Amino acid sequence: MYSATEAAAPAAASSEAELAIGGMTCASCAARIEKKLNRMDGVTATVNYATEKARVEFGAGTRLADVIATVEKTGYTAQPLQRPAPTAPASPVPPPATERTPPADETGPTEKAVTDAADTKDTVDATPPARPTVTADAADTDAAGALSALRQRLVVSAVLAAPVVLLAMVPAFQFDNWQWLSLTLAAPVVVWGGLPFHRASWTNLRHGAATMDTLVSIGTLAAFGWSLWALFFGDAGMTGMRHGFDFTVSRTEGSSTIYLEVAAGVITFILLGRYLEAKSKRKAGSALRALMHLGAKDVAVLQGGTEVRIPVDRLTVGDRFVVRPGEKIATDGAVVEGASAVDASMLTGESVPVDVNVGDAVTGATVNVSGRLVVRATRIGADTQLARMARLVEDAQNGKAAAQRLADRISAVFVPVVLLIALVTLVVWLLLTDDVTAAFTAAVAVLIIACPCALGLATPTALMVGTGRGAQLGILIKGPEALETTRRIDTIVLDKTGTVTTGRMTLQDIHVATGTDASQTLRLAGALEHASEHPIAQAIATGARERTGTALPAVQDFVNVPGLGVRGTVDGHQVLVGRPKLLTDAGIGVPEALSAALADAAARGRTAVAVAWDGEARGVLGVADAIKDSSAAAVADLRALGLRPVLLTGDNRAVADSVARAVSIDEVYAEVLPEDKVNVIERLQAEGRSVAMVGDGVNDAAALATADLGLAMGTGTDAAIEASDLTLVRGDLKVAADAIRLSRRTLATIKGNLLWAFGYNVLALPLAAFGLLNPMIAGAAMAFSSVFVVTNSLRLRSFT
Repeated sequence: MYSATEAAAPAAASSEAELAIGGMTCASCAARIEKKLNRMDGVTATVNYATEKARVEFGAGTRLADVIATVEKTGYTAQPLQRPAPTAPASPVPPPATERTPPADETGPTEKAVTDAADTKDTVDATPPARPTVTADAADTDAAGALSALRQRLVVSAVLAAPVVLLAMVPAFQFDNWQWLSLTLAAPVVVWGGLPFHRASWTNLRHGAATMDTLVSIGTLAAFGWSLWALFFGDAGMTGMRHGFDFTVSRTEGSSTIYLEVAAGVITFILLGRYLEAKSKRKAGSALRALMHLGAKDVAVLQGGTEVRIPVDRLTVGDRFVVRPGEKIATDGAVVEGASAVDASMLTGESVPVDVNVGDAVTGATVNVSGRLVVRATRIGADTQLARMARLVEDAQNGKAAAQRLADRISAVFVPVVLLIALVTLVVWLLLTDDVTAAFTAAVAVLIIACPCALGLATPTALMVGTGRGAQLGILIKGPEALETTRRIDTIVLDKTGTVTTGRMTLQDIHVATGTDASQTLRLAGALEHASEHPIAQAIATGARERTGTALPAVQDFVNVPGLGVRGTVDGHQVLVGRPKLLTDAGIGVPEALSAALADAAARGRTAVAVAWDGEARGVLGVADAIKDSSAAAVADLRALGLRPVLLTGDNRAVADSVARAVSIDEVYAEVLPEDKVNVIERLQAEGRSVAMVGDGVNDAAALATADLGLAMGTGTDAAIEASDLTLVRGDLKVAADAIRLSRRTLATIKGNLLWAFGYNVLALPLAAFGLLNPMIAGAAMAFSSVFVVTNSLRLRSFT
């Protein structure tokens, strides 16, 4: 929360704030605020019309209060949005459920740090805020209230305006003195229904500015004023007055012409457009709001062996809490008791529940499907995966594509240009035709048809829907720059370990000597290896349990032989498991068939482990980093998108070639040191390729940052995720293809929106100026241009 001290005192270093902006009615409003803020010393600001927020960075010597004052002097309101800061530096997305248990140094701040942070928070909160802050929930509630008020204004205006429009458009309905009924019905619409436009127009006028509201206000008041003059001082008020309706500007003699249907109809149509636009904008942001409300509200914490239910925001790192079947996991943590299946579909898009056991990491907001779990909290509040996902998505929605920045510049000067065009239209019509009515009608049509709103909505609405849908599918897009890059990439470099493969050693092959039982070989070798902590040993032990389906026997006289293997007694047998040299040093020969198996395993990139007992070689086990089930299909999908896959790894050539063959990759860079991965990316770029990189490790971070587009696996390290442009929460390579497809689809939607918005104004303004549009028809077309842009963006919600 922003305190009085924070708002009033100069910042010691560069600071960032997010403001809820009130009073914006079109893209030119946002452009004007942004221009004013960026003129301040040391201030960099981005104002988003669709989200009604401003992201502001300001340096030492600039106060948040000064930033807010500048917005208010421009004629709008600004309130700081409350956004909790992370309690410890970390990446936007921590490792997801079940893939990796965080080591001790990743489990969050110490108890003292948490206490200190809490004490600091209490101190800050105790200081009365200089300005009220609003939370995202409060802002959302305000938006809902504004939408309800807008709906009420629209309904009343539509009920009153409908008879006015009908009487004007259908001469057969015109009875004696119908014009006075029209005035009675139209006046409340123009005055009360159009009040938001008139108020905003007056505010802008006082600040020497003009916006879309200025055009609407001038146009409708001019039409209403003309009608009043014709009714009270002309011939339009006479009993028996009639006139027809035309879609163009032609009318009867000026003194008997009234435009009450234009004044009431335009305001009603624009209110309808604003209402549909606001409603669609709320739909566009629904995915983000749903994401922010996914978490549990309370949690059962174990205190002295007793369960105590507390609000989830009172959890601290290290607390142990109970999660029963069907409940949401309150925060990110590690399972310390129990086993279950966890449904993480709301975060990752993966519909299949994942089994978790003691030691596995679990993610807050996921659902415990079956067994009872006791979880130790490792990350809380703003550090959790859910909070960081929401923050990433929101940050992306505040960004602007290059095309949108051009649209913003156009919107900033658009309204003054339209006012000039309207004036020129009026003068030219008067000079060429000497028809005051036609000249006036054409000028009003120009004022009303011009709408920069569609330009302002083109990018943010598509970004809101696209990034929101991506979050639902486990794809986090950092901003529009990433979208623009996806269109250009032609090569995708895949790190092997943890990206194409699981990153965990598993038992792949078993070869046994003639007359030897495979199950017994696995049982004895697995039992002996179970006593070792080596990753290869654990892979053999796990594989033995899974393949035999039985518990492993106990081991006696266990001895670890450094660099060679292990030996011990299992079920009365003297067992040796390790390198072939372990057997030869013990005087045990290796039969020809097993020697061939050892050579074959080495050729295929496997780690070959020899097994012997009672003085005889019995078998060879092949251990390797298993290829993910989806990797081959993912590579095929990437090829279908026109991308050339490249495998990059520090492993030896045999292992790399084996993996590449399995997933159909032709270009392989093997035995590459971590520091040389950047060199490979730069070499490919020097060949004229636009390169994307997919990785998950600390050693991939520099390469991800160097690549034109970086995609980090959500199962990876914080450094890799921080360096990337896209994050694949699920850790499935197949999602990389989905991410690129979604990015390209979102970018195409943005371009389609901008094409429509530009094209609409380019075509509509000349039609209005040449007298081919009735002002009321112009108002309807203008209102629905914005609705079209938002509706087109909403199609991204159906992306699969």
